[in-house]
Amino acid sequence: MSLLSRRQTVGLVLLVLAWGINWPVMKVTLREMGPLHFRALTMFGGALVLALYFRSRGLRLLPHGWAEWRAVVVLGLPNILGWHALSIIGVAQLPAGRAATLGFTMPVWTVLLSVLFYREKLTGRLLVGVLAVLAGITLLLWNELAQIAGRPAGIAWMQGAAFSWALGTIWMRRAHLSMPAETLVVWMMVLASLALWPLAIWLEPPQQWHFSAPVWASLVWSVFINYGLAQVIWFALVRVLPPTTSAMSVMAVPMVGILSAPFVIGEWPHWQDLAAMVCVVVAIGAVLLRRD
Repeated sequence: MSLLSRRQTVGLVLLVLAWGINWPVMKVTLREMGPLHFRALTMFGGALVLALYFRSRGLRLLPHGWAEWRAVVVLGLPNILGWHALSIIGVAQLPAGRAATLGFTMPVWTVLLSVLFYREKLTGRLLVGVLAVLAGITLLLWNELAQIAGRPAGIAWMQGAAFSWALGTIWMRRAHLSMPAETLVVWMMVLASLALWPLAIWLEPPQQWHFSAPVWASLVWSVFINYGLAQVIWFALVRVLPPTTSAMSVMAVPMVGILSAPFVIGEWPHWQDLAAMVCVVVAIGAVLLRRD
């Protein structure tokens, strides 16, 4: 495996920090704003930021023909709409670090779905990964059920989100795209946000749009950092990151989410959260990290 350059290393660190800190940052907004309204607003704003940036780089931003528009819709349903809609509902019901841990079980479910439906080989390492994930989920479910105000349904929402992301990842890998990946992501975000707006209006009470300063700051973060800067960095790294480095970065995100939550929103993890995080790290390592 070739070493990353200093610029790539800095980009990877910034990416992991942005993705990890974003979990408690979302909780700040959800104190005063409905989760679906939050997702629809920030996703659409982020899509506009990305479109302006990619356009300044000279990229083609308009899909051509039915085949490319079909790819936007089909791939956008699980990758963007499913993952972001289900995960924000889960975040609203769970501590931020706990939601991040559950969401980033996605790599294990990706491999498991590939075995079940796409005839990939079942290995002992996959079994270890699945058992480790189930152990982590059991720990968190036990803690939620033990609390008087626990919300075990939040765990189901987050696992639905992880499953949706996993399915979308498989479809993305198997897709034969003729448009730039940047174009695909921008339009997936635009269409997903347009789908979320009527759901938000229908399912959530009317928003007052009079927010505190921390909420406005978290909205700006979500648009420009989570959907803007992080996506730009990811597209710059995705073509050069070795598989092992990608796996390690995925494992680091829930750690950052758990460790930053006490400082951002005052949520301190339980021992079950830390144990579940270890289980997820073991699971992702078992299914993704190559043996030298």
